[in-house]
This record gives sequence, structure tokens and C-alpha cells, in this order.
Amino acid sequence: MIDTMDHQPLASTRQLDHRYEGFLKVTGRAKYAAEFPVEKVAYAYVVQATIPSGTIASIDDDAASHASGVYSVITPFNAPKLTVPGNVNILQDTNVFFNGQPIAVVVASSLPEAEMAARLLHIEYKEQPARLDFKALLKDARPPKRGDRPTRRGDPEASLAKATVVIDHIYSTPIQNHNPMEPHATIASWEGDKLTVHDATQGISGVQGSLARAFSIPPANVHVECPYTGGGFGTKGYVWSQTILAAMAAKVAKRPVKLVLGREQMFGPVGSRPNTYQHIKLAASADGKLLLQQHDSTCYTSLISDWVESAAASTEILYDSESLTTAHNVVEMNLGMGTWMRAPGEATGSVGLEIALDELAEKLNIDPVQLRLINYAEKDPRQGHPWSSKHLRECYSQAAERFGWSKRTPKPGQVREGNQLIGYGMATANYGAGRRPSAAVVRILPNGRVFVGVGTQDLGTGTYTILAQTAADTLNMDPTLVDVKLGDTTLPPSGGSGGSTTAASVCPGVYDAAMQAKLKLAQLAAGDAKSPLHGTTAEDLATKDGNIFLKSDPTKSETITTLIARNGNTPVEATATSEMPKDRDTFSSHSWGAIFAEVAIDADTYMVQVRRMVGTYDIGTLINNTTGTNQLIGGVVWGISMALHEETVIDPTYGRTVNENFAEYHVPVNADVHQIDVTAVGIPDYKFNPLGARGIGEIGITGAAAAIANAIYNATGKRVRDLPITLDKIMSA
Repeated sequence: MIDTMDHQPLASTRQLDHRYEGFLKVTGRAKYAAEFPVEKVAYAYVVQATIPSGTIASIDDDAASHASGVYSVITPFNAPKLTVPGNVNILQDTNVFFNGQPIAVVVASSLPEAEMAARLLHIEYKEQPARLDFKALLKDARPPKRGDRPTRRGDPEASLAKATVVIDHIYSTPIQNHNPMEPHATIASWEGDKLTVHDATQGISGVQGSLARAFSIPPANVHVECPYTGGGFGTKGYVWSQTILAAMAAKVAKRPVKLVLGREQMFGPVGSRPNTYQHIKLAASADGKLLLQQHDSTCYTSLISDWVESAAASTEILYDSESLTTAHNVVEMNLGMGTWMRAPGEATGSVGLEIALDELAEKLNIDPVQLRLINYAEKDPRQGHPWSSKHLRECYSQAAERFGWSKRTPKPGQVREGNQLIGYGMATANYGAGRRPSAAVVRILPNGRVFVGVGTQDLGTGTYTILAQTAADTLNMDPTLVDVKLGDTTLPPSGGSGGSTTAASVCPGVYDAAMQAKLKLAQLAAGDAKSPLHGTTAEDLATKDGNIFLKSDPTKSETITTLIARNGNTPVEATATSEMPKDRDTFSSHSWGAIFAEVAIDADTYMVQVRRMVGTYDIGTLINNTTGTNQLIGGVVWGISMALHEETVIDPTYGRTVNENFAEYHVPVNADVHQIDVTAVGIPDYKFNPLGARGIGEIGITGAAAAIANAIYNATGKRVRDLPITLDKIMSA
């Protein structure tokens, strides 16, 4: 971080009112991973296991190898030996851990030919008993092999003993799959020992590193490009089998290879959100003060590697209580690996905790908002650190007022409109604020435009837009004159796009690089004998709208293009890496929100309609109103989906996903989504980073499903603690 020339917290004044890349996308000019033109490209098809547990005894590939257009058939019996980077199935052994596991790859001149040849493979298995019944296996639950250790604060037994009211229930959420619009896709090509990959990913640097390890080549020999990602939601944050298999296939077939997963192949091999079985006990005094919070969560984990859906983690920080215990356990099952899925842990954990709080509020006869205010955590309950910024009270009050919460009838089942039962519900939203070092290059060009390059990626969240805007704000120029390049490992490195860290990481990097470029420009002017600014110091100068001028006398100025032209037309360039705060271990950073829901439920059929969702969020600076609001609304839509629609159904005998398509894996459509009203408090968190901005990609989903569940109870008097909430569950409650 530099300390000269107008260094100060940056407040956005030049917002783009449209998406930077919007025109390219709506005209089809934005190239996604599978769309890059590559000469003589072959097509690969992944063959998947049809048993959930056992080994592959043999694969007869004779007919497939001689089928029309086939170049190669790769199986565990002939695959090149690689260094396995992580826990992926890349044909290095014959073990089968789940139904749908990749067990072979067919490469042909066209995709239909590859698919046809795959059907000609004759595969023999040695089957083993499979672990597929989660409830029956609960007795075998164990702690995770690493991380997510139990926590204990205070004296839980003594706190429980003096409680006036106790809530003690089980809350559950199902397995869910990400289903981004763009499936996983990779094009790989080799030139000697140099590998070029176009990959649909949330982290080009991670792909580069994994491929380098797999093939034992230097990372510099792997060039990864991903200028646009068609949604990820966590599934593209991990380097799965198909990326490495595409590179393997290209090496074996000795030609470029394109590998795109079909929609049905997106269930199992590329991760899922594990189910959760949450035992929550809340104990309180008559005045509503929480004495004990106990949150124990169990989820499935694959036999490949432990993955924990940390549903109890947010309970540690959300509310202040005298005592607390949390624990996570896992049940080993013959299913694909769990992985990050939008707000992993927080989304599922908020379901259990926020419904339990609603139940507690009813027992205490206290308004649900008031109960949360009574137990408001003024500092981080874990270690007593202050928050870098927290304005959750404002979220409660602003959202409640816009929603009309004061009109709520506390007794359930009392409000009707004709044959519809009307209910109100609310919940708290929370997500951790993270950031990581990120490098960027900013280049002021002779034609007056500015180039910004960062080795990150845009998942559709608006990263191009906010980086153009950050550079424009820093240089005080028109953002439409900023050209942004992302998604290329030849650019300065950045981290993966996950955990709501991208904006909070890459924007400070661009800010620092732009500040340094501006400093170099000022030094160039001050040292140029032909400049009207000759003899000044860099601190005396500022830039605005393509001019550089003396702050104390703006009439002394010249255009930046003139200055650069006079100095050999050499671009003024700076590369910088954003630094983490030196005191980052002395405070805690989180984003906060309050979400309210109104539902209308048919009194005869119990069909649920979510009429309104109203939320206010404390996320620091909202860098761009358009893209930021879009992210929050998208998160709320996911909350509606989680509450009422999404569930991955596993066949109890064969372990395959039954509903592996959009026809049967239900997500909300336009008819399911009505009024969504979201706002941000808009108070910058400058302790967290120089822009005052925290990430917002995930907080919108947290709390939303619980708010809907609580509204359904308020409408009907029927409490459903098992998601998704379907009409049959309401009827039987």
C-alpha cells in the first residue's frame, strides 16, 4: 500500500449503470470455456460407474476402440500414471466409491461418436455392500478427521438447569446440487510439455497448480484461460476429475480434446451440498436471555475424503449466550464428495438456528425481532474481539419498517384473505467477511484509455464492472474508458472466486496498482521540463477526466495523452499486490442482515406462495448498485429454492441420483418468485479494507429459508423442520 498522492479510503463516485460485459453476453460474443475455437479438436465422453461400491474387474474396450471416429479409450487399466492432486477420480485404480464415478474416457472425432462408443464398453464389477441409508448409519457417525472441532463455552449444564424455557428439536436439510447454467467444461491441448487449458472454473490459479502437479510439470508450463464463467456457486471452486481427464485425453490422443459434462453428469462427480441432521437445544430465562445454545450437526461424507457442511459454525458468533456447545459429525456413505455450495454451513445452519429461535420466541411470548435484539452480540463471542463494523440493529429496524412487521399477528393461523392463509416470518442473515492478497496491473495507455489486468475470473457476479469502476474512481476518469482483462494465468495472480472474497480482494489490488500508476504519472509530469507541471511534487498533483493538474491551481494542467506522447508514447504501468491489514488478528469481520417473508397458503391444498421477501444488509460499501443488488436478490431466490423446492433424491439401492435433470430437480421459476425488496445499510467498513466493502455473493441465501419456514408456521400453525417444505409435510405436521 502506498502512502502518497491522495491515498484515502475510496468511495465510489463513478458507478457503471450497466454491466461492463453485458453487451458481449447478450450478443453471444462472450466466449465460455467450451466455445473457444480450437483446430482439430476431438471430443471426450466420461463413462461413469453403475454401481455404488466395489471394484472394476475388467473393461472390454475392443468394440468401442474400433467404433466410428474413435481415437482413444482410456480406462484404469491403460491410463497414464499421474500424481493425483487432491481427492479426484482420474483412473489411477479400479476402486468404485459411488455410482456415477468416472471410470473411463472415450475420445472421438465427434461427441455423438464418443457417446456411442461408450455404450459399447463391456464392464464387469466386483460389487461390495454399499452404505446408502443415512438414518440407519447415524449410529456410526464420527467426528471429522480434520477441522470442525467441538466447541464449549461457559457451563452448559448449569445454564440449562436454571432455564425457564427450553427448545429441543431436530432440523434437517437435504443433499443439494449446484446446477450452474454452464456445466463443467474443459478444452485441453499440448505442445510438447506445455499445456493450454480453457476451463470453466472459479479459480484459474488453482487449475494451473493442480494440472502442474498431476503431470509433474512446472506451473509456468500450464496456461489456463477462463474469461467468463457461467455460474459456479462452489462446484467450480474445486478441480474435479474432468479437467485432469481432458488433459490426459489430449496427451493420449495427441490432439486437442474438449470435454463437457452433460447435465446428468453434474450430479455426483462434481460435488454437492451434503445433507444436515441438526440437533438444536436452546435454553432461556423468562426475559428472553439465552442461557444455552447447543447445536450438533451431522452430515454425510464420501468414502473418498471427509467434507463437512459446517452448519453449527455460525451459531458460535450470531448471538450472545451464557453457555454454548457445538459439534460436527459425519456419516460415511457411498456418494460423491461434498463441497462448497453457496454459503456452505451458514445456509443450512441458519435454517436450524433461526427456526429454533422462532419457536423460542413463541414460547416466551416475545417478538422474534426483539428476542434477537435481547441476545445481540456486541463483540465476537468466541474470543471477545470487536467487530470491524456491525450494524445489524439498523438492518432489523429498516427491513422491519419496510416490510410492515408491526402488523404481524403473533398467534398463528389468524390472518386470511379469502381461502388463503397469510403468514409473516423473519430471520437473521450472516456470512463471514474474508479477503486474500491479490495482485493487479494497471496500465495508462497513450490513447487515454486504461488497461486493468487481474488473474481472477468473473462468475457472472459483476467482477468486470467493479474493477473498471475501481480503477476509474482511483484515477478520477470515465469508467467506460477502462478495459479489463480477467481469466488468464499470464496476468498477475489472484485467489479463487469463492467465500464471498473476490470483490474484497481484487478491488484493493486494483486500487493499489492504480494509485501507483497515478504516482508514476505525476512523477513523470514533475520531472518533464516541457510540462507545465515541471518542478512540482507528485503529492501536489491530481488527475481528473484525462487531465493531470496542480491541486492548488487547476489551470496548470495538461492532458495525460500529451504527457505520455511527449515521453515516447510509453504506457505508464504499475503492478501491485493488496496487503492484508497488519492488525487483522485483533478484530472479527462479518456481514449481517435481516430478512422478512410473507407467504400465502391455500387453506385446502397447502400450496405455498412466497409473496414478498424484504431484506436489509450490512455489507460495507456497496461498490455497484446494479451488480450488488443483483447478487443479494439472487441469494434470496436461492433461499426460496432451499425452503420449498430443492432436494437431491438418492436411490436407496443403487446410490444414483434419481432426479438428475432440471425437469425433476426443482428450482424456482418466474412464477415462484414475486416481490423481492433488498437494500444495504451502506456504511463502509474501512477497518476491513480500503474500499470499506465486504463480499455479498452468499449472505442473501442465509436466513431466507428460515424466514419462509417461520412465515409458513405463522400462517398455518404447522411447524415443519425438514426441508424442503412441501405440501404433504405441512398437511402431516
